Amino acid sequence: MKKSLSMLLVGSMLVTALAGCGGNTDTQGAGDGQDNTDAAATAFLIGGTAPLTGEAAIYGNAVKNGAELAAEEINAEGGDIQIKVIFEDDEHNTEKAVSAYNALKDEGIQLSLGAVTSKPGEAIAPLHEEDHIFALTPSASSPANIEGNDVVFQMCFSDPNQGMASAEYIADQQLGTKIGVIYKSDDVYSTGILEQFKAEAESKGLEIVTEQAFTTETQNDFSVQLNACKSAGADLLFLPIYYTPASLILTQANAMGYTPKFFGVDGMDGILTVENFDTTLAEGVMLLTPFNADATDEKTVNFVTKYKEKYGETPNQFAADAYDCIYAYKQALEEAECTPDMSASDLCDKMIETFPTITFEGLTGDGAGITWDSNGAVSKSPKGMIIENGAYVGM
Repeated sequence: MKKSLSMLLVGSMLVTALAGCGGNTDTQGAGDGQDNTDAAATAFLIGGTAPLTGEAAIYGNAVKNGAELAAEEINAEGGDIQIKVIFEDDEHNTEKAVSAYNALKDEGIQLSLGAVTSKPGEAIAPLHEEDHIFALTPSASSPANIEGNDVVFQMCFSDPNQGMASAEYIADQQLGTKIGVIYKSDDVYSTGILEQFKAEAESKGLEIVTEQAFTTETQNDFSVQLNACKSAGADLLFLPIYYTPASLILTQANAMGYTPKFFGVDGMDGILTVENFDTTLAEGVMLLTPFNADATDEKTVNFVTKYKEKYGETPNQFAADAYDCIYAYKQALEEAECTPDMSASDLCDKMIETFPTITFEGLTGDGAGITWDSNGAVSKSPKGMIIENGAYVGM
C-alpha cells in the first residue's frame, strides 16, 4: 500500500516545494535551446536527473533529447501550456542523484521526470514524497520507484511485467527449448526482470538450463558465461540487460562460433546504434520494446524525422518514453486546468488525481492507449520485434 503521510507534510515543506514560474524568462533546457518566447516566460518547470556522463550516458542523453524535443514542439504551438525542461547529471550514481535532485528543487521545479535509471530513481523517490513533488519517470522501471509513495508514476514497463511477458512470448511462439540466461547481478533492472521471467518460465514449461551472472566490473569478457550456456545446450539466450553489454555478448558469441537465438527486453532497444558494433551480428535478435523507430505511422515518422534532424541519430525507446512523458504531462495539466503559477505541492495533488483518469495516446505501447493505476504503474502492451536487414520488424 502507498503511504499518504506526505499529505501531512505539505505545510512544513511548502517553502521548498513552491515553484511559481512567473520569473522564468526563457525556455532554455540544460544544454539545448527550446523555444524562447514570451508565452514560455510562464512555463511549467519540469526537471529530471539523468546520466548525462559516464557509462549510462547513452540512455540519459536520449531521455534529455526526447523530453526537450517534446517541450520545443509544445511551446511552438503557442497554447496555454508552455514547458521548460531542465536536467541535472546523476552519472547513474545514487549519491549524485540525490545531489542532482536537490539542485533541481533549488531551481524551483514544479514537476519531475524522476531519474532515468532504477537505482538513482529509488534513491530520490522518497525525496519526491517528502517534498510532495510529482514525478513521471520515463525509464526507471524497478517497482521500488513507485512502491511506498503516492507521487511517483512510471511511463516505462515495470521489470516484473517485462519478465513475465518475455517468458510468455518465448513459450507461446515456441522460440526455444533450452533457455540460457545471462544477467547483470548488481543491477536491479536485470535481476527484477529475471525473477519474474523464471517464475513464468516454470509455469509455461520452459527449461532454463543455466543462469550466468556478470557485474559492472566484469562486463567486458563474457567467455565464461557463453561457454557455460553452450555446454548446457542452450538454443536461446535470454538477455535481460541493456544493449551495450548485449552487443559484446553477440560479438563474443560469434567469435567462438556459438549461434543460439537471442531474446532481449526494452533495454536492448538501441543496439543498432552502438559505436563500432557490427550490426550484422544483431540479425535475428528478438526483443520486447515499447517503441519501434521503423514504424510507419504518422506520429512515429514525424518524431523520428525531427529527432534525426535535431540530434543526428535515430531515437531509441528511452527518447520515445521521455517524449511521451512530456506530452502526457501536457494532457494531464490541460485536463486538470492547471496554471504555471501553481505551487509544486498543488500540482502534485492535481497530477495524483488526474493521471489515473486519463488515456494517453503516445509513441510507445501497441496503440491501444496508455493508462495508469492509482499506484503509478503504467498499463501498455509491448511490441515483439525482430532485427532484419538492419531494422526492427514486428514479429
